[in-house]
Amino acid sequence: MPDNQTFIDFHEALMRLSHSQAFMRDRRDKKLAALTRMCATLLDIERVSVWQLSTDGTVLSCEMMHELEQTASSTTWPRFQLNENDHPDYFRAIKAARVIEACDAQTDARTSSFSEHYLKPLGVQSMLDAPVFDGGTLSGVVCLEAKHRRVWTLPELSFITAISDTVSLINTHEAWLRSKQKLDYITHFDSLTGLANLQSLRTRIDYLLSKIARRENGSFAVVWIDLDRLKVINDGMGPQIGDQVIAETGNRLRALSIPGKDQLARIGGDEFALVLRNYSSRTMLDTVIQRIIADISQPITIGGQSLSVSASLGICHFPGDGDSADSLLRSAEAAMYHAKHQGRAQACEFDTSIHANARSRFALERQLRTTIQKDGLDVFYQPILDAKTGDIVSLEALVRWQHPEQGWLSPLEFLDVARSAGLMFGLGQCVLRRVCRDRSMAAARDICLPVMTINLASEQVLDPVLPSLVSNLCAEYGIAQSELHFEVTEDSIQGDSRALKTVLDQLVAGGSELAIDDFGTGYSSLSRLKHLPFSKLKIDRSFIHDLPHDEDDCAITLSILGLARGLGLSVVAEGVENAGHEEWLNARGCDYLQGYKYSRPIPLDELIATFFSTPNTVSAEL
Repeated sequence: MPDNQTFIDFHEALMRLSHSQAFMRDRRDKKLAALTRMCATLLDIERVSVWQLSTDGTVLSCEMMHELEQTASSTTWPRFQLNENDHPDYFRAIKAARVIEACDAQTDARTSSFSEHYLKPLGVQSMLDAPVFDGGTLSGVVCLEAKHRRVWTLPELSFITAISDTVSLINTHEAWLRSKQKLDYITHFDSLTGLANLQSLRTRIDYLLSKIARRENGSFAVVWIDLDRLKVINDGMGPQIGDQVIAETGNRLRALSIPGKDQLARIGGDEFALVLRNYSSRTMLDTVIQRIIADISQPITIGGQSLSVSASLGICHFPGDGDSADSLLRSAEAAMYHAKHQGRAQACEFDTSIHANARSRFALERQLRTTIQKDGLDVFYQPILDAKTGDIVSLEALVRWQHPEQGWLSPLEFLDVARSAGLMFGLGQCVLRRVCRDRSMAAARDICLPVMTINLASEQVLDPVLPSLVSNLCAEYGIAQSELHFEVTEDSIQGDSRALKTVLDQLVAGGSELAIDDFGTGYSSLSRLKHLPFSKLKIDRSFIHDLPHDEDDCAITLSILGLARGLGLSVVAEGVENAGHEEWLNARGCDYLQGYKYSRPIPLDELIATFFSTPNTVSAEL
């Protein structure tokens, strides 16, 4: 009975400490100090310490130690290190996930190797050590040391195990915070240059616009900077050299000291944008523009070779050339293209003459509107494979447009036009109808296709008529709604949460499954994800491209895989292009794979001829 009460007292003390707001908000070292101090006090033990295991599993280093006779955790003790080569029996025991209960530590086979240089000089008689595991991997040890011979009780054994579990939770929380910081960084900053990305630039411009609106006074310029002929460098010297040119350009723009410099961002492959404020005259602005052109034009030395690079610049102004971040960026981009047409290393300001170039965009908009009204868009399909079996488990439907003059257009070439013209819902409806028709036609030919996955734009998922539209089209073409799955980009789930949840819940109730597309590139509150009916995450291809060589991409991808498991979601990796991608993802338990290694997006007839005239697997040569 006394042991039972002691057990309860120990664990109540630990619960009070670990659940207190002050403890949870503290830094790691403060948390470890509090744990070791409490353990020493409750157990009346002379020394309590926490040790970290090196990444190669061969060295234990003392991270925190509390000595009972001191009033605070020691910060002056020697930085003890224990090497596996010197103490093989101890390391073998602790790696076997065993608590080491050494009543006579100086003679115990597991700890006797410490005697001459550690235990005897410090007067330690008894030890009680518990391993700390993080995700099934040994990461450290919690160590109790008594200067008198001590027989360890069951409550003490239970308590040190609970302490080691608490240290493990601290480690896990800190690892999650580090992963979240990396995800937040990737969301707001460009990984190659370290500059702000397009999303951050839009946020900054929106802030300036709101500030000017409140003050009813102010102006700024947006400069769009596009490197000339970088494709020649990529084709002739390789994309790695091209990336170094982009990185060096970013460094030069960052270091450029010019009046009015505000936000600098990398907004595309070889494109940058700069916000300039408080320029007092036309002459001052012209001087700044020429400084940018001259700085970029300085030769770049890479691998012993001198490269000459130039840039075309487009400039727009607020007020005058747009009233939103997107319209200002479009104006600056249009001015840049006008400058590029005039030759390299040129700058051009947006004005009414550039509207002539914009007319082609309006013509494209009119043609797209007509095509959507006539259900004239096409759909290509790209297989998604089960990572374990290699079977095709679904087909992602990707919109294409066969333009009467320009030929096949990818979504990148017309989706922005559709969005700015308010055509996204109609475009989505056109795609949905085409997918239903394709599926019905395949069934009529006795071809059994796996489920088809359709991308939904934010304009669709916030429209309450979407579920009934899906249901009606499925009924019209005689297919079950469970044969259609949907993908929603991470940025698309940031709208009205009630309206969004209602639409998504109704789609799932109808039989569809939902995936979050491009995960890791937007803002996702974990609490929101938990309450929305998603069953899959798709890791954005930007995190897959450099696997397994890029440490940041590896860390982010592992974090997403862990997050998905925690939320009970399966994971699709898109952008799988080679065996290295495939092997790394398979080894880490990714559920599904998609990418050019298996197939590019192809028309339905080609898909059927390639994959469904034989059993539902991808051939080995792919």
